[in-house]
Amino acid sequence: MPGFVAGVERHQVAVYLGALAAGGVAGWSAPAAGPALEHLINPVLAVLLYVTFLQVPVAELGRSLRSGRFLAAALVVNFAVVPLVVAAMFAFLPADQAVRMGVLLVLLTPCVDYVIVFSGLAGAANQRLLAATPLLLLAQMVLLPGYLLLFLGDDLAVIEPGPFVEAFVVLIAVPLALAWLTQVWAGRLIGAISTSMVPLMAVTLFTVVASQVPKLGGDLPQVVRVVPFYVAFLVVMAFGGLAVARLFRLGVPDARAVVFTGGTRNSLVVLPLALALDDVAAVVVVAQTLVEVVGMVVFVRVVPRLVPSRARPADARS
Repeated sequence: MPGFVAGVERHQVAVYLGALAAGGVAGWSAPAAGPALEHLINPVLAVLLYVTFLQVPVAELGRSLRSGRFLAAALVVNFAVVPLVVAAMFAFLPADQAVRMGVLLVLLTPCVDYVIVFSGLAGAANQRLLAATPLLLLAQMVLLPGYLLLFLGDDLAVIEPGPFVEAFVVLIAVPLALAWLTQVWAGRLIGAISTSMVPLMAVTLFTVVASQVPKLGGDLPQVVRVVPFYVAFLVVMAFGGLAVARLFRLGVPDARAVVFTGGTRNSLVVLPLALALDDVAAVVVVAQTLVEVVGMVVFVRVVPRLVPSRARPADARS
């Protein structure tokens, strides 16, 4: 079993791509299973985030919050630079309101799950990203309604706040509290539970894709039209993250982590919000997942070249 776990972790990118492909095939070949799989999305996500939070020691969280320059750079790239990039793209998005809502939901929220995996493969300071995860989650949930109001104006009035509150409680507050309780009362279980991270991510990706593919139907042209925007976002944010890292004079691992957190988005966690609003919005969010996973494979190769190891070393106190 240890050998199997090590093998899965070593080839986790291939596992994720395989899960996405299998989900697509399952969604096309057995569309009737879509509604049942959709009901599994929230429970699977909650378990995945519980395992993610389990890897954030409470003591380390306090120390990460004192990593001034890194934390400031992560917040600036996600909540200042990203909204500016999205604003530049917004006027060119398809006019359909559900499509625009899906794009805004996914692009305005930074990733908190597989960014840890992919950034680690590129030699980034993924443990700092992991420790900053609760803060990034809280910040995006607090700021997202304001950003949506800014972009959509009066059109936002049709959106009920209930799904946002439910998502925060079910997917963030409860898993985070359970993870910290596990650390306090059952610390020996952490290592064993953490080995389930890769299979859980694969199951989540399969469930999400298989449940949403049957909904494409006549909306496929609308979804295809947003794909270039997702690709452009990844390209722009690779250089945007690099610029922020240089502005804050971060060292190599921290700079790579900032590039990754700026480029990766929180599609899995915001999907329940999109599902509560509109099927088209949900499929638009899932389309971003498909683009991004492929993009992260490219990032793993490209980011070490953008931030080479010969760059200036980090200040030990950053």
